[in-house]
Amino acid sequence: MALSDVFASPLGLAALLAAVPVILLYLVRPDPRRVTLPTVRFLSDADGTSSSTPLLERLKRSALLLLQLLAILLFATALATPYVPVSESETVEETVIVVDASASMAVEADGASRFDRAIDAARGATTSTTSVVVSGGSPAAGPARLAAADGDASIVLRGGTGGEAEETLSSLRVSDAPGDLRTAVQRATSVAGESARIVVLSDFAGGGDWESAVQAARARGLTVDLRQFDAGGAGNVGIVDRRFSGERVTVSVQNFGEEAATRRVSLGDERETVSLEPGDVRSVTLPVPAGGGEVRLSPGDSFPTDDVAYVAAPEDAAIDVLLVTNDENRYLTTALSVIDPVELTVAEPPESIPDPPGEAYDVVLYSNVDGDALDGAHVGAGRDALAAGGGVGIQAQERLPADAYGDLLLLAPDGMESNPTLAAPAEDELTRDITFPPPERYVRGDLRSGRALLSTTGGTPIVATDNRGGGRVLYYGYVESASTFKYDFEYPIFWKRSVYALADRRSLAELNRATGDRLTFENETTVQTPRGEVTASAVEATDAGFYAADGTRYSASLLSPAESDVTAPDLDSGETGDGGPTTREEERTVPNPLTEFVALGIVAAAIGEVAFLRRRGDL
Repeated sequence: MALSDVFASPLGLAALLAAVPVILLYLVRPDPRRVTLPTVRFLSDADGTSSSTPLLERLKRSALLLLQLLAILLFATALATPYVPVSESETVEETVIVVDASASMAVEADGASRFDRAIDAARGATTSTTSVVVSGGSPAAGPARLAAADGDASIVLRGGTGGEAEETLSSLRVSDAPGDLRTAVQRATSVAGESARIVVLSDFAGGGDWESAVQAARARGLTVDLRQFDAGGAGNVGIVDRRFSGERVTVSVQNFGEEAATRRVSLGDERETVSLEPGDVRSVTLPVPAGGGEVRLSPGDSFPTDDVAYVAAPEDAAIDVLLVTNDENRYLTTALSVIDPVELTVAEPPESIPDPPGEAYDVVLYSNVDGDALDGAHVGAGRDALAAGGGVGIQAQERLPADAYGDLLLLAPDGMESNPTLAAPAEDELTRDITFPPPERYVRGDLRSGRALLSTTGGTPIVATDNRGGGRVLYYGYVESASTFKYDFEYPIFWKRSVYALADRRSLAELNRATGDRLTFENETTVQTPRGEVTASAVEATDAGFYAADGTRYSASLLSPAESDVTAPDLDSGETGDGGPTTREEERTVPNPLTEFVALGIVAAAIGEVAFLRRRGDL
């Protein structure tokens, strides 16, 4: 049996150490000196012995010590708070509140949003035991929801008191992301105890199979109370999709109202007007300005969240690529030319290299180079690109000028081989979903540094990458004249990914996300969000707006036709339910403190000590 099974505060027993100095004091105290007094000899018995026995005399001398030790023992026991477990019955009123904090709850009417009205109603639904489940939202304490495993519905309070429920409800805020009411009701059912009541506060817009979750909860014997907040939202027109092609963005605008509507779509200095009949969807394509901007619909309406789509773009969208070659590979140059942001410059050694548009080229590629014509200036252009945070790519060839490339070449060449078998590619963005055919001939060798993304079964790298300071290096092991990969439709996809990776650029599709998506980073980093800073390795973008991390700007926008369809049919009276708080009796074991009885023992020991001292004549 552990001390905690008997004492609420076992540390109080440390007071027993007070007995040590008391015992030491009695041990070092000198024995009393006997003095013979003739005047009291008549008190002795006939044999000349004392009237009291030695045993009784020893007990008399030790009685005071025993009383003091007993007092110390009782005092330490009182400090440890002894108790006995007892059973008691308690009446419990349990409520699980489901709050819809998805984007559609931000619809405003008469100066208040649907979410504000739902929170006011939730405060009146709390009971002595309350749990809170949120669909699509997050507490306002943080600037963005960290990428936890909560998904689109999370349990923010489990079995709290009424005060804790009030505090939790006050901390909630509506998000700009879609929600999942069905999952939220399922989570509420999982935390609800026997005979509990579930209160669902939502606009019930956007569809979703929440009805099946409600039916499952009621089948379990739970009371489910549905409360609808659907004020406002009539005639909503919103942006429901956003796509990128090169340096242009295409947005889709949908009219969810019952009347025709006209909207002006603007991005930067560009504007276009669209007319939409009820239910119509129209697409508008606009150029993306340097640095990005906001695609806005005007005039706005009662649901402002889908009236704007944010667009993040680099300040300098162009990627300056230098191709150094003595035998221009038209397959490679064509693949590079179809990448919209790429501005391609071709240099043929020993000709001098044209000056870069900026400090250095973003990417320098070497393909089919005559080693005798390659000089320090050509290799120096690659090193300058690396120093400026860019990248260098080297393509394999029959006579690979390894000495001229130096450490820029990731392969230590060792002759030519034919008809290899390729191993499975490593998991990487460069090789994702690309089928690489085996080359007819290749340069055999070992990897000097970096990571092989594609290798032969013999271990020779075919595609390899490495980081050099702030730059990146690529080895492309396909000899163009001895490979069929150049005929594959995935060939330009590979080179587009390679150029973006070497230049450390992300495509516009990567930079611009939908709300609810996760932004992930290699390490923990400081992320500037629409609501402030947060430090994490992953952030769930629940707020529409711009995010910035490691010098890169991202955006998140609501792009959900279901969430933008903010009107919903009224619930039938049979669906809503009107159950009030439900109760149940719970038997539980609680500690029954015995401190007062121990205190009485301390008082009794003190009285006994005083009586003993008085009896002995010391008082």
